[in-house]
Amino acid sequence: MPKFYTLPQTGFIRLPQVLAIYPVSKSTLYLRIKEGRFPAPVKLSERVAAWRIEDVRATIAAAGV
Repeated sequence: MPKFYTLPQTGFIRLPQVLAIYPVSKSTLYLRIKEGRFPAPVKLSERVAAWRIEDVRATIAAAGV
């Protein structure tokens, strides 16, 4: 079963989890965020950012990855 399906339906995931289900390099991920092709992370605190699982799932489903 792909890692995409083992994540909860709602909540937040950090960068290592995003890269595990969206297999690109960190620099490519941030380039795609800048281009608007991937959702930006949400700041949870001054030093912590995470992605909404719902946004990541929608982006991956739309891309057909």
